Amino acid sequence: MTLLDTRTQGPASHLSADDVEAIGAELDAIRQRILDSRGERDAAYIRRVIAVQRGLELGGRAILLVSKRRSTWWLGTVSLSLAKILENMEIGHNVLHGQWDWMRDPKIHSSTWQWDHSSPVDQWKRAHNETHHKYTNIVGKDNDLGYGIMRVAEEQEWQPRHLAQPLWNLVTACIFEWGITMYDADLGDAIRGKRGMPQETKVRLRQALRKAGKQAAKDYVVHPALSGKRFRRTLAANAVANLTRNLWSHSVIMCGHFPEGVETFELEVLKDDETKGEWYVRQMLGSADISGSPFMHLMTGNLSHQIEHHCFPDLPSNRYSEIAPQVEDLFQRYGLSYNTRPLVRQVGSAWHRVVRLSFPDGWLEETNRHNLGSQLRKLARAVRKQPPA
Repeated sequence: MTLLDTRTQGPASHLSADDVEAIGAELDAIRQRILDSRGERDAAYIRRVIAVQRGLELGGRAILLVSKRRSTWWLGTVSLSLAKILENMEIGHNVLHGQWDWMRDPKIHSSTWQWDHSSPVDQWKRAHNETHHKYTNIVGKDNDLGYGIMRVAEEQEWQPRHLAQPLWNLVTACIFEWGITMYDADLGDAIRGKRGMPQETKVRLRQALRKAGKQAAKDYVVHPALSGKRFRRTLAANAVANLTRNLWSHSVIMCGHFPEGVETFELEVLKDDETKGEWYVRQMLGSADISGSPFMHLMTGNLSHQIEHHCFPDLPSNRYSEIAPQVEDLFQRYGLSYNTRPLVRQVGSAWHRVVRLSFPDGWLEETNRHNLGSQLRKLARAVRKQPPA
């Protein structure tokens, strides 16, 4: 069973096998052109971004050390927030994808980079690079699809616990860094397991706790302690900066795979001999972009070009804006929908999907045509019939 076989009425149902392979060939050609043209301009870009990020962090901390007014505290906190967002999104995420390994700079390399995040690098690369990017949006295989706690696809069976997922999603947004750490360590799978925690998960969890402990100590003990009498002001600034980074990165990630119109796939599409063209089409249909300004693209780590990133995860992020018009043209020529909206609309669409799928399929549509009280009673009966999660 192939990608085309599983969805006879889906957005790719009109594509023939030859069309799929032709799309793959065109995307391979785009990728090769970028590989062949990488050079000093790209290297200068990432070094400049790193310099700006470090300047924002040092400047923010210096302001916090000398600030006496609330306005200067906010200035330092905003500077620190921007530094954390840049470090995680445009620098850390993309360096750890190996986008800059071709420079052969040991200071900017996926094998040596240690980011400002509580998740250990090796665990994040395993969960993100090796699993999510390979099995994108395949229900039961890609745990990024709802992070194992939310229902974001009709193919996932509804359970009573999903009623709380809008609240869970908000909580996850606030503690996103720590949520990713637990997810990368497979803690959720271990908790849901019935045979105890596997030894491999115990090892990952110990490693995650060590890394998380160091991160927490840096943000909430060391830096505030170095501030002396301004301990509380620095502690508050770090907490606000981390919260801002978490809310922003969570929103950006949601926009990449959760909005309405983004496709999910059943496990049957996965096969040992999946062609490169089929893999490309799955990435194209399972991702969404955000339209906006160059500054917005920078602050999202260029994950505003999520379609392009999923097709070419190892290409320098600064080249995605150059590739995007070519990829959109490819969508149009083959009759596919290029899912892109401004940030606010894309975030709203993603939240709409989270709320809609927190209820049984079709329930919200039914409330538009029938009495709400009747539907609530029907929902209560459905909950009572469900076995415990």
